[in-house]
Amino acid sequence: MDKRATEKLELDKILRQLSGYAAFSASKTLLDHLQPTGELNEARRRLQETNEARRLLEEHSTVSVGGAHDVRPHVDRAERGIALAADQLLDIKSTLQSAGRLRKTIGKLGDDYPLLVEMSLGLDEGRPIVDAVTRIVSDQGQILDSASPKLAQIRRDLQVAHSRLQSKLQAIVGSSENAPYLQESLITQRGGRYVIPIKADAKGRIKGIVHDQSSSGATLFIEPIATVEINNEIRELELGEQNEIMRILHEISAQVADYADPIRWTVESLADLDVAFTKAKFAGVMNADAPTLVDFDPERYPGSTLRLYNARHPLIDPGKVVPIDVVLSEDTSMLVITGPNTGGKTVSLKTVGLLTLMAQCGLHIPAASESVLTVFDAVYADIGDEQSIEQSLSTFSAHLTHIVDILEVVDERSLVLLDELGAGTDPAEGAALARSILNDLLQRGVTTFVATHYPELKLYAHSTPGVSNASVEFDVETLSPTYRLIIGLPGRSNAFAIATRLGLPGFIIDEARGYVGADDLHADDLLDEIHQTREEIRQTRSRLEAAEKETLVLRDDLRERIARINEERRVIIDEARQSADEEIAAIRDELGVLRRQLRTIPPTFKEQTDATVEELRAVEAEIAAVEELIAAPVEPVIEHEPAIERQPVIEPETPVEVEEPFDGLKIGDNVFVPSLNSVGEIVSLGDGSEAEVQVGQFRVRADPADLEFRSRRSIKKAGRESSYESAYADVSRPSPESPGLELHLRGYTLDEALPVLEEYLDQAYLSGLPWVRIIHGKGSGVIRRMVHQTLRNSPLVKEFKNAPANQGGDGATIVHFVPLV
Repeated sequence: MDKRATEKLELDKILRQLSGYAAFSASKTLLDHLQPTGELNEARRRLQETNEARRLLEEHSTVSVGGAHDVRPHVDRAERGIALAADQLLDIKSTLQSAGRLRKTIGKLGDDYPLLVEMSLGLDEGRPIVDAVTRIVSDQGQILDSASPKLAQIRRDLQVAHSRLQSKLQAIVGSSENAPYLQESLITQRGGRYVIPIKADAKGRIKGIVHDQSSSGATLFIEPIATVEINNEIRELELGEQNEIMRILHEISAQVADYADPIRWTVESLADLDVAFTKAKFAGVMNADAPTLVDFDPERYPGSTLRLYNARHPLIDPGKVVPIDVVLSEDTSMLVITGPNTGGKTVSLKTVGLLTLMAQCGLHIPAASESVLTVFDAVYADIGDEQSIEQSLSTFSAHLTHIVDILEVVDERSLVLLDELGAGTDPAEGAALARSILNDLLQRGVTTFVATHYPELKLYAHSTPGVSNASVEFDVETLSPTYRLIIGLPGRSNAFAIATRLGLPGFIIDEARGYVGADDLHADDLLDEIHQTREEIRQTRSRLEAAEKETLVLRDDLRERIARINEERRVIIDEARQSADEEIAAIRDELGVLRRQLRTIPPTFKEQTDATVEELRAVEAEIAAVEELIAAPVEPVIEHEPAIERQPVIEPETPVEVEEPFDGLKIGDNVFVPSLNSVGEIVSLGDGSEAEVQVGQFRVRADPADLEFRSRRSIKKAGRESSYESAYADVSRPSPESPGLELHLRGYTLDEALPVLEEYLDQAYLSGLPWVRIIHGKGSGVIRRMVHQTLRNSPLVKEFKNAPANQGGDGATIVHFVPLV
């Protein structure tokens, strides 16, 4: 990959940010040397590593290579016969333990993470080394007594000698005879020997060897003669201890040397895994997604594919960056971008180039997951000021020299980015050179993006097959760029509009327009009109999308209300049936008792008994008829969805006298509707075939023959409150505060997202929301699978489905709740 292009596109800055998330130095070294690959399979493998690592961290956020160190230099020392220090041995132990934990964790995951499993096969937990270091070195880096029997004996002897020495010295210091000669009553060390401080003028009063004196000369530190032999013994034991420790360290260092290759392979595998984890963490921080990588299509011209949606430059503040869509049609290999200075042309070029390089490094990119990129063999860029004082080159010469170098090596599998092509010289000649260079690149089929101010190149792009125009917007009202990239339209000149806004006199502007050709002015006016029309269309589409969303909410709300009403009506009817069944069962029991009693009546009363039996049979027939009526299916209250717009209830101030075609019923009468077990008011009689009755807040149609007249006086308060109204009253009861119709889970780990989702579902259900949208993104699909599993298990959820394409598609889920009773 061209080094100058990676520098101009600032890939090195991305890699520096990336390496900041690495866990140890070995992986940082790999990231510092990470370069884009031009091999499709290798690029896909790198991207798949990042995908698997991101899914793994979302499901198991604690997985890491924590505790690992790059211990390869320690292993090299051990192989040269150098004894390793205790802290170096602890680093090796910690690294091998980290490798063992990680291999076990990834190994349990099976086929879900094939590349990570393959990478983990190089991990060796080094059990013999870990056990040896654990036996010899404490966690604080001290050599343990258990390191060898000889070391344990030496340390026991040292303790005894120290105890004897301390007793003798304490006796000397504590003696009243020696008190006048002592500077302080303490025991200290000088040169590894235990001494006591005496006054300088008391020299010779206490027999001993002088080892040191204070800076003032007033104090002498002497080793009493009585303790010299014990001090010598202690010193010999200490030397023996050091020699034994060195022997032990040499011994275990030799074991490390014998295990050198597995340790090196383990460090390298840990570094590879940490690179994948680091790329996954970086993707989460950038809110990035994996693009689809494709090869060149030999069946079509130019063969490359470049579709970036919602692309954002990763080095611009997320709060300031403006996303752009960059899409090349299948027959387009070149995009000519025009627009004002500081309008975003160069940023657009850099965004395309940098995101391409990142994807070929195996990084997720800050763009929508629907983005598709070809893997280019090489990326070349001529961007920025190329003036060279050392080589006595002007900006134009420096740019042209670089372009010559590019033209010598590019082919149809290259991506070329050219900023201000042909600038820095005579405009006419510069435009001619630029057009000729673009023609050469076009004929070779090189995928090219070029930013320019030359109007001649706008016409060239408009009239040349395989070339498209694009422009960056400029807001004349605010005199500032919007940074939005528009594919298919060239940039328009804003000089006259800006001059007018800034207050330049009109006669000067009119004169200036006279110097410009009529065709150019007409073309600019047409472009201005096209841009305005495009903006109006965009605003209209936004309003239509908002209206559609509101309509969908209203529709789903009505569906939920209707379903709730029908469900409550079913429950009421079921309860009534159960009560009737119980009463019928009681009547049948009483009839059975009566039959048994009739059998005991004497024959003299036979005629009366037969008559009573016939009456019982008639009662049973009536009961059977009632049972049949109860068992009859009940039609739903509303078979079809009502219109969103409700008709007002007609309430005339003076009752209107009308003809009474149906049993004397008229508009305004209160009637009982048996199918609803409710009382309503007739609001329309139509042509005589059906009547409209207002029940609560809804209207229903019914056969007039099925309606029963009810006088106002006979309707009690409880009777007037129909079951329909009671059911609908639930809608207006106080509800908890709504959490909103959307829940965003992007950026959460699996462990974080689950409790947030469950709490949101509870609150949304209790607040009476009919439906909600869960935005989980596409990414690796882990969060989406967790969301769907939770919804399947939730008793609150009636159904759920993927959102429509214009509402998030597979990246969001629409959830409908069961009716709130």
